[in-house]
Amino acid sequence: MESLQLLADGFAGALTWQNLVWVLFGCLLGTAVGVMPGLGSSMAVALLLPVTFSLEPTAAFIMFAGVYFGGLFGDSTMGILMNTPGQASAIASTFEGHRMAKNGRGAQALATAAIGAFIGGLVASILVVFLAPLLADLSTHFGPAEFFALAVFAFVATSSVVTDSPVRGLSSLFLGLGIAVIGIDGVSGAPRFTAGSPDLFDGVSLVTVTVAVLALGEVIYVGCLERHRSGSAMIRPSGRTWLAWKDIVEAAPAWGRGTVIGLPFGIVPAGGAEIPTFLAYGLEKRLDARRRNPQFGRGAIRGLAAPEAAGNATTGMAMGALLALGLPISATAAIMLAAFRQYGLQPGPLLFERAPDLVWALLASFFLAMIVLLLINLPFAMVWAKLLLVPRPYLYAGIGVLCALGIYATSGSTFDLLMLLGIGIVGFLMRAADFPIAPLIIGMVLGPVAETGLRDAVMSSDGDASVLVQSPISLVLYGVLVVALVLTARRRIVARRR
Repeated sequence: MESLQLLADGFAGALTWQNLVWVLFGCLLGTAVGVMPGLGSSMAVALLLPVTFSLEPTAAFIMFAGVYFGGLFGDSTMGILMNTPGQASAIASTFEGHRMAKNGRGAQALATAAIGAFIGGLVASILVVFLAPLLADLSTHFGPAEFFALAVFAFVATSSVVTDSPVRGLSSLFLGLGIAVIGIDGVSGAPRFTAGSPDLFDGVSLVTVTVAVLALGEVIYVGCLERHRSGSAMIRPSGRTWLAWKDIVEAAPAWGRGTVIGLPFGIVPAGGAEIPTFLAYGLEKRLDARRRNPQFGRGAIRGLAAPEAAGNATTGMAMGALLALGLPISATAAIMLAAFRQYGLQPGPLLFERAPDLVWALLASFFLAMIVLLLINLPFAMVWAKLLLVPRPYLYAGIGVLCALGIYATSGSTFDLLMLLGIGIVGFLMRAADFPIAPLIIGMVLGPVAETGLRDAVMSSDGDASVLVQSPISLVLYGVLVVALVLTARRRIVARRR
């Protein structure tokens, strides 16, 4: 009952006309960016990060949440109509969704995706309301050793377990950690890896890195490869975006199963929504094989419904883990964690105590975002598809200008613009060599947390490193991590043998 009362207070804050405008703006922007080729919610949040510091924190995070959820809607639209998903989390939806579009059921496919995302996100938002305070209470038992274990868990899970190549994933992680330690050491006061440059004494801005790697790196990458792309023809859906009763009956169990699969992955740093969407698709495919008339491979609606519900369920729960534990499970969540810190806020139990108005208004905005996204995607999905017709040179040139303007407006430093260009080139090289970006961002965000936790734990035990593995919470985290590594190694060995 206390959570419901706090949620009611949150709705009172979120339903002001100013915050409603930011919810709508975030949802519109997230959907538009998700539809655009090669873009995604992480890029949108990164671009907005430098220009939102003038906003009141509640309005800024309500907008970020709308962008986060809206990006998933847009990714699915692109995958269904062009067979080119905007992000990895939408890959599973393209298998049957694009076949539905080719069979003349593109409008029904878009409706299935919109309703599935709405159901998954709504259920996750309801659970977050009740579970986030409990997770925040649990995190009060975290000391320096536990926070170090949590950071190590996130590091290894996102760089080794999720990525196709552990070597590339760990390389990206260590690059992020290396950037994070540049600057004046907070304990000894000694400069680290600054090359004697006063411009680096304060470290490298996380805002600069995220904009450079996620936005400018993508612009350079697309610009260099655009002439070699043949592209995919967009299927223009016709008819109304509504589902017949038989389609709803067919899709409903898949929506439910996908939601159940996606929820646990929202609190596990396993790379975001990619794994649960594939698991949901695989389960529906196995169930379909037992039927007398299998539909998979011919545009099965359940093969689209389940991944969509799983993806948004994971995203909704990820926001709860971010608020309660300060644990980002994806690049977008990591950028939002950086935004909290830019406002002087630290997600966790203290956030619920020190900024309850912000927390509960943000949780209430999740429900509003789900409703807004359903309203702007169910009837207007085909309108969003027209954004695919925007010439890419104009689109990416505009993004490049926004990158430079955002960074200069934040710092007013020419040096930061040079850093933006240099790190943007690094981001381009990482994409060209197929290095994952998420471990770099998470390494930068959680690197200081891991360093502080390690130092405080060892100093409090007079140099005894065994303190890192003495608490039950630390042992559970390390144990789960070892099990995940063993299972991942076994799966890869079996796959190579096959």
